[in-house]
Amino acid sequence: MTAPEVMADPAVPPLAVRGGRRGIPGLRLFGMTHGFQRATLIFGVVLIVIFLLAALLAPWIAPYGLAQNAADGVDFVRQQPPSGQHWLGTSVRGEDVLSRVLYGARTALYVIAVSLVLSLFAGVPLGLISGYVGRWVDRVLVLFMDAMFAFPTLLLAIVVSIMVAGGNSSKLGGVLSAAVAITVIFVPQYFRVVRNATVAVKNEPYVDAARVSGASTLRILYRHIFANVTQSLPVIITLNGAEAILTLAGLGFLGFGIEPTQAAEWGFDLNKALQDVPNGIWWTGVFPGAAIVLVVLGMTLVGESLNEVLNPLLRTRRGVDAAAPEQEAADA
Repeated sequence: MTAPEVMADPAVPPLAVRGGRRGIPGLRLFGMTHGFQRATLIFGVVLIVIFLLAALLAPWIAPYGLAQNAADGVDFVRQQPPSGQHWLGTSVRGEDVLSRVLYGARTALYVIAVSLVLSLFAGVPLGLISGYVGRWVDRVLVLFMDAMFAFPTLLLAIVVSIMVAGGNSSKLGGVLSAAVAITVIFVPQYFRVVRNATVAVKNEPYVDAARVSGASTLRILYRHIFANVTQSLPVIITLNGAEAILTLAGLGFLGFGIEPTQAAEWGFDLNKALQDVPNGIWWTGVFPGAAIVLVVLGMTLVGESLNEVLNPLLRTRRGVDAAAPEQEAADA
């Protein structure tokens, strides 16, 4: 089968075919949205950009260190309300809340990046191999992944975090243990999505043609199947980013996360802020909680918008719904 015939095959998603032909894919996504959908996408992107800037620039824009509770030999006043010296107040440990929130964004970004990269490198190849090879390999991998998927996500993350952390008290070990714990949650998701898509396309004509021409299994998986089974991954990655933040916050809130002197973490700060609520001290819990809500909201909005744009069924349904009033008017 020639290259033009492969590209014209109906099994190849339109966005995969036209991805590099013209325009910038990221900007074209905005052009494919309209009305309220475009507004939610833009709002979600703005929230994510703010989160990324806060995380990347935290060492330069944070007024104090992540665990600093004194300056010029003078201790900070504990549980001080927002003021000119501490814009978001101080915590029960005397730490600057604004600095903790900014460094918490840095910790969240690191954990999200590591967990998503590790889960992609593990889940996607396993899904491709399982779906294409089949037989006992598929049965064993599906059984193992389903067993992992059956566990409650937070409970599984707690168990893995304890196993990975062990007796390691270093900063890198604490952050990595949280990232690996979240990775274990995500691997079965990527495996199932890629495996099911691979099973659906492995008998398509262009795959059969590549197989008959003598192409190796690795070449078929990489050149002919991979691009056609990963169209939904951007949506899953975005939504998993939000899930990673919630899981990380849950670990920290339950005391299985990162120590406050190792790295700032929003869930841990929320746990310590519980004691302040009865005393009317709201700033120690509101701002870390608001950071979690806004980042998760931004990633969820972007993920849902991408799903509507990249999903052919939703695009078709939206086009039919938009054309229905015009057709009724023409018939009248």
